[in-house]
Amino acid sequence: MTTLTGTGTLLRFALRRDRLTTPVWIAVNALMVLSMPNTLKTLYGTESERTHLVRQLGTNASFRALIGPLHDTSLGGLTAWRVGVYAGLLAAVTSLLIVVRHTRDEEETGRAELLASGAVGRRASLTAALLAALVANAVLALLITAGLAGQGAAGALSFGLGLAATGMVFATMTAIVAQLTESARLARGLTSALLGAAFVLRAAGDSATDDGSSPLTWLSPLGWLENLRPFAAERWWVLALFAAAVLVQAAVAYVLAGRRDLGMSFFPTRPGPAAGRLGSAAALAWRLQRGGVLGWSLGFFLAGIVFGGLTDGAADLVGDNANAREIFERMGGRSGLTNAFLASMVGMLGLVAALYVVASVLRLNGEETSGRAEPLLACAVGRLRWAAGHLAIAFGGSALIMLLAGLGFAVGYGKEVGPVLGACLVQLPAIWLIGGLTLLLYGVAPRLAPAAWGVAVAVLLIGWVGPALDAPQLVLDLSPFAHLPKLPGGETAWGPVLILTGLAAALTGAGLAGLRRRDLTT
Repeated sequence: MTTLTGTGTLLRFALRRDRLTTPVWIAVNALMVLSMPNTLKTLYGTESERTHLVRQLGTNASFRALIGPLHDTSLGGLTAWRVGVYAGLLAAVTSLLIVVRHTRDEEETGRAELLASGAVGRRASLTAALLAALVANAVLALLITAGLAGQGAAGALSFGLGLAATGMVFATMTAIVAQLTESARLARGLTSALLGAAFVLRAAGDSATDDGSSPLTWLSPLGWLENLRPFAAERWWVLALFAAAVLVQAAVAYVLAGRRDLGMSFFPTRPGPAAGRLGSAAALAWRLQRGGVLGWSLGFFLAGIVFGGLTDGAADLVGDNANAREIFERMGGRSGLTNAFLASMVGMLGLVAALYVVASVLRLNGEETSGRAEPLLACAVGRLRWAAGHLAIAFGGSALIMLLAGLGFAVGYGKEVGPVLGACLVQLPAIWLIGGLTLLLYGVAPRLAPAAWGVAVAVLLIGWVGPALDAPQLVLDLSPFAHLPKLPGGETAWGPVLILTGLAAALTGAGLAGLRRRDLTT
């Protein structure tokens, strides 16, 4: 039996398990990219508007740090500029989740040991995980290439390949991290930190130069993606950097996989704290989720600083572009361009915070399906008290990260501290509503609990892409965020805020009632 025996079977099993989640991630990414040409044609349809955009980007380092440099003013070039970095981030996150799920998650739950007792090679699971990531990235590349072919075949192909290559760089990077760490949670956290570092390096480099030539940009795979220059005299040789990184990282992961015992790691988890330091279910929940809370808090604070620093330049960037102004007003209200920009950016952070609350609530599901909740509940800990600890982290943590986002806006913008803080905190009822729905799915039908990700992603798409596509108000109203006051600057309507808060409380109560009455998952 070779070390790759059973790879094909494991790959088919992995693709079957991911038949719902992975297509959703791919579809979201493809829709984000393919919706851009028509939107940008509306925003920058004339040569004067595009010339104004290039001139403003050349003098606005903050916007270059956020989005990247613009290499070409064609619709294809504008698309690659506007969503390239974020499509690369999404491809990397998709690959990260796939690889961790089919490597560390399998070992942590004991399924890998069961499979290893049969005719399965030592490196078969790692190979299947990387191939599953390759399939996902290849499908994304095909969709992007076909969808953007009308803007230029060469540019569409290079953009599609660049996104797929970015995903595979982080897939193989995750494969290394999965060998070094002993838990899936830590593997996801460390790889996410590396992805964040890649974004920061690219942002720092792009803020220093207007053509992506900074050494800091070249240190980041996201910088390689923009320096591939789709639709702008493509640099095909940059793909060799991606290929070299993928091959080297995959080789390292294979070597490490062959030198450790199943279920073990090179950096084992530290022993637990001494007796008495975890005296309650809430303390245990905090210990389990504190890394995520701290990471999200830091990210939102920094995002608030960046967006706040962009506010003064927003009016210059939009200029006399009526279409761009209309999009900001649809997202942030009609109380002036500056307030509309602030409200739209705060709303975007609220949409992202919904992803945090879903992940935090679903930690209950992870504890249950992994078998760790059952021994805890066998002691003098009731289900409601156990769930309350995690829900405090989920709902309280979302309040914390939005508060820190508001403080970041205050630091970056330097004006209107109170209104900006209020704008951030008014997002909480919609965030909590998503959290309550997640708890309801988990408490009543735990097999359907992952569907909460689909709800959160759908809300994110409605809030992010809907205004740009001029979606009907009926579609926009499907998102709870659409019913919140457009602050700062807008009229404070407390009715919708109270209704959303009440719905969140009702969903949370129904979810806890369902959890209390059903059997634990076996």
